[in-house]
Amino acid sequence: MNYLPGTASLVEEIDKKLLVVLRDGRTLIGYLRSIDQFANLVLHRTIERIHVGKKYGDIPRGIFVVRGENVVLLGEIDLENENNPQLEEVPIDDILEMQREEQIQKQQEEERKKKSMLERGLQPHSELHDDLF
Repeated sequence: MNYLPGTASLVEEIDKKLLVVLRDGRTLIGYLRSIDQFANLVLHRTIERIHVGKKYGDIPRGIFVVRGENVVLLGEIDLENENNPQLEEVPIDDILEMQREEQIQKQQEEERKKKSMLERGLQPHSELHDDLF
């Protein structure tokens, strides 16, 4: 097998089922149909998979174009083990509600940490923004 440099190595993944994790935390699963020199991807029959604990839900998305700079992780799905999940599938509405509850809990925890730091005279860290770099 010859090694292809850069995004050319993705040519071998065309028409394979891939899992793609995006910079914003979303997880997409779909068939890679096209790539370019910037690692922009076109996924076909795409689903967005939402995980909360040991449960997950799939939202059908169809054809999905992903800008290459937003890809954090890309990997081939093992089709033999795909139908043997160790997670429980739940309806979309249920998983979205669980996701909202999880986000609220994280926000409340962050507020508690911030309040605790202020009580101790420490300055809580401010969120860093991409435009600062």
